Parts: sequence; structure tokens; C-alpha cells
Amino acid sequence: MERRAWLFGCVAIAAGPPAAWPAARPVIAVLNGSMSEGMRDLVEELHGGMAELGRRDVEWQFRFAEGRPEHLPALLDELLRLRPAVLVAVGPRPVMVARDARVALPVVAVHIDDPVVMGIAQTAARPGGWFTGISAAFDGVLQRRLQLLADLVPSSQRRLAVLMNPQTVRAQGVRETLNPLEATLGAIGLVEASTAIDLDAAFKTLARERVTGLVVLADAQFWALRHDISARCLALRLPSVWGGRGYLDAGGVASYQGDVRALYRRSTALIDKILKGTPPGEIPFEQGTKFELVIHRRNATALGLVIPARVLVAADEVIE
Repeated sequence: MERRAWLFGCVAIAAGPPAAWPAARPVIAVLNGSMSEGMRDLVEELHGGMAELGRRDVEWQFRFAEGRPEHLPALLDELLRLRPAVLVAVGPRPVMVARDARVALPVVAVHIDDPVVMGIAQTAARPGGWFTGISAAFDGVLQRRLQLLADLVPSSQRRLAVLMNPQTVRAQGVRETLNPLEATLGAIGLVEASTAIDLDAAFKTLARERVTGLVVLADAQFWALRHDISARCLALRLPSVWGGRGYLDAGGVASYQGDVRALYRRSTALIDKILKGTPPGEIPFEQGTKFELVIHRRNATALGLVIPARVLVAADEVIE
């Protein structure tokens, strides 16, 4: 519990029993699969967004799985015992844990891709049920990452693949997204891994199929395994495109993702609507409108890649 109970001046993990809190002070529970020390942005934006809305009457409860997804169900149980008014599930895996637990309270899903593919919404416009939220981009983000990867790999050598965690996203939904792209990008492989052991088989498949470029559908588990995944990519001289700048420090070549801080800030408006009485199923899922393209030129050079000028010009940041 020590690593989860941390302070950034304005954040506190409550130590007392639920009855110690006044009924007029709603509890907002936050479930995250990542490492607590890397979540300063999340905390700052949630507090800042609620303050902008004039909401200072809430009690925050944060739980972090520290990159250990197997801990998420127990952490969710901890939070549910506090009887929160709203659960904020950050990232695909915490959202799916809440979905599978059939929680009967409003859930704001943040930093996911397609809520319909994940099975938490009937449609993005009218989710139904207990979930609403904001996505990094559920319309076209995977397509854009694959096109970016295609721009980095010479067409004569191009054979692309996607690495996904089946415990985070449904393979059928990903495959349905990939099929129309094969007309222009060629055959696109789909490999799965949930643990470090699974990566052995996944990368053997990539090597056997002579894959030349990989898109990683990252989640909290892959964040914990990012150095392992990147080392395996380097061993195969395999350029990788991720969803998040932080993955590039481990060896990725490029990242294309929504502005995460903006997603956290915007999620507070959805929390506020729920606290004012709007059912979550009537609140449309929103999609991030600001995206960031980051290129790690040093990692590309290590793989023998020359980044096209048009990609460099389009990049929001080039890491030398």
C-alpha cells in the first residue's frame, strides 16, 4: 500500500473508514493499472479540471496496480467498499476489469480506444448501461499508426503486424479494423501476448512471418514490459510504433496518440455531469481532438531507418 499511498501536495489517499466522510462529500474512485510515480499528470488534471468546474466538494481515492494487472480486481473491490459516487477507470485493462465485475455504479472510462469494440457501449453516441468516457481516439487511430509505420518501412520490404493484449482488447474487433487496410498496406499480422512468457511465442511468430514493422497496442501490462518488447524488436531490427511518448525511451521509433493530459482534464466534465444526475449511459463517449506525433530519430537510426522528410515535418516532437 505504501507505493499507492502517495502525495503530490493536493492528493491524499484516505485512511479512515467510509463512515468517517460526510454524506455531502461524494467519493470519486480512480482505478489505474500503471505505476503511481508516473501519474502526476493524471492527478493534476483531475484536480485542476474539477476546480475549474467549481467542484471542491469531492473526496478522491486513487488505487494503482503498479504495472501488475492481476492486482486490479482486488483494488477495485477496495474502491467499491468505499461506495463511490463515480468510478474513473484509466486505461483499457482497468475498464475491462470494471466491465467484467458488472459494477453497478457510473464509470468514466479514460484513455481507451474504441468503447464499442471493448464491449462497454452500445454506440459511442448513446452508450447505455453504466459506462461513459473519453477516448484517445476510437475513430482511425490504429489506421493512422499503421500508415505511419508504412511510411517508415520501404514498400518493397513491408510486412506489418500488430501486437495486442487479448485481456485488454478483443481480437475480433482489431481484425475487423485491419481487414480493409490490407488492400493498400498488404497483409497485416495480428499477434497476441498477455505476459512476458507469451512474448516468446509472439516474437517467434513475427520472425517466422518476416514482419518488418510492428504497431504495439500498449496498455499497463505492455508498459511494464516495454523494455522487454523493445529489446526483442531491436534484436529483430523491427521498427515499432506505440501509443504514448513514454514508450519511446525504451526503444520505440514513433508514437501517435491523443494528448493524455487533455483527456484527463476533459474527463472531469463527464464526472461533473454524473454528479449532477445525468445517467452515464446517456452521456456520449467523447473523442480526443488533439494528437501528438513523436519521432525518436536515434532509435530509428539504430535500426537503419531513414525518416522521410514529410514525417519529420509533421512531427510534434523529434527526439534526437
